[in-house]
Amino acid sequence: MPPQRVFSLPRQQSLLLPAVINPFVQDTKLTKAAIIKCVLLGIFLVPVRAILLSLVLMVTWPVSVIITFKYPLKGAVEPMRGWRRFMCRRVMAALGRAYYFCMGFRVVVKGKQVSSSEAPILAVAPHSTFFDGIVCIVAGLPSTVSRVENLATPIFGRFVRCLQPVLVSRKDPDSRKNTIQEIDSRAKSGGRWPQVLIFPEGTCTNRSCLITFKQGAFIPGVPVQPVLMRYPNKLDTVSWTWQGFSSRTLLLLTLSQLYTTVEIEFLPPHIPTEEERKTPALFASRVRDTMARALGVPVTDHTYEDCRLMISAGELTLPMEAGLVEFTKISRKLNLKWDNVRKELESFAAMASSCKGGRISIEEFARFLKLPISPALEELFALFDRNGDGTIDFREYVIGVTILCRPANTEDVLLMAFKLFDTDEDEKITREEFTALLRSALGVSDLNMAKLFKEIDADGSGFITFNEFQAFASTHPEYAKLFTTYLELQRYQAIQEACPGDLQLSGQASSEENQEDSTSDKKDD
Repeated sequence: MPPQRVFSLPRQQSLLLPAVINPFVQDTKLTKAAIIKCVLLGIFLVPVRAILLSLVLMVTWPVSVIITFKYPLKGAVEPMRGWRRFMCRRVMAALGRAYYFCMGFRVVVKGKQVSSSEAPILAVAPHSTFFDGIVCIVAGLPSTVSRVENLATPIFGRFVRCLQPVLVSRKDPDSRKNTIQEIDSRAKSGGRWPQVLIFPEGTCTNRSCLITFKQGAFIPGVPVQPVLMRYPNKLDTVSWTWQGFSSRTLLLLTLSQLYTTVEIEFLPPHIPTEEERKTPALFASRVRDTMARALGVPVTDHTYEDCRLMISAGELTLPMEAGLVEFTKISRKLNLKWDNVRKELESFAAMASSCKGGRISIEEFARFLKLPISPALEELFALFDRNGDGTIDFREYVIGVTILCRPANTEDVLLMAFKLFDTDEDEKITREEFTALLRSALGVSDLNMAKLFKEIDADGSGFITFNEFQAFASTHPEYAKLFTTYLELQRYQAIQEACPGDLQLSGQASSEENQEDSTSDKKDD
């Protein structure tokens, strides 16, 4: 068996695992004592609070109808003035406070909210629950960003109209552009419009970190006031994430508490520098860093797209968290679109279908490739296994396929591989030629390659053409890297046999510039 190289695997720090692996899971554990307490309190509190909430809604709805009566929502909309604005900011805000008070919320406000002229935009994070609407009440009912469909919701649709929201339509292909233009227009109105309140994370998390901020709030380049939300309660009954309690369960649990504390802290406005005005992503990142430091939590590059991948992973019978890859970072650094990552998830699911926990061991890796475990396969597996735990998760798989396999899947490499298989140079590979080379490459004398040969031989002709060889490699990029790894091992063995005294193992410290070329892909990784 050819000797296996000993090497360390330097990794880019930016592609290492995030501080929080899954910010979209709510893992509150209810003890027997907590359940008994909720039941005993709920028997009394839930009916009483339901009656009080109904009474508040009975008063709030007609008030909201009066405020929005014959007031346009689309077209050349002007900010509310006079009695409408007074009723919205005073009467509706007071009724909103009464509504949350009836639910048992105790609100603690820290810091000072500045005026619309000082900071036209409020950026609120972390966003973790449907109860976060309480920040709108505390902030004096600023404008929000809302889906058009929300306006048609019975009763609550009228409340949303009072906020004069920036409307988003999924059916309109220009909706994103129009939304950004409207936010920009209101932010630069010189105080005519109320502040625009935005949850820049774009989805709910469990508050363990701050995920990527969307750039909509930062494109106008105006001062932004960060607003922090905390729920410092013993029992978390509010976090509404992609994995966890349903909205109905959370509502019942919250109504069954004596009180639920929420802290809202207004930080000093962040006035953008010239560089931040030109680069909204930088502006968003720095505001997020400021908020994360104040909260004492890390930041990660997860986004709503990760949630979509989680759902896709569940549909493919993988654990939902298997789909988490920090999509923003992966897509930016590896130049991947969501559809590309979704396709890689399908390939990974085919490989990991028999694995527990959605992680691939070297045995499953070899079984999927229809190859025995060999030094070349072990080295390829080690390149994928970024954290060295002996398994490959989906994130490692995406990075490995993109960085290692696809660059090796060039026409030159495939042509060289094809020529090595085609020993009689008749531009086709027979089963005997195919099996003989792989037996030699993998060091296994009794290797049966019938299944793999049949899979490559698409037309069942009994031999493989270059087009079939290339087509198979394009859908199975792992084989290209496996082949180049084998060639590197062969070259390494030849050099070692020729001059064993002069060769240094690549894992040892060495400052020479002529280190073995075959480790270059690991340095780049």
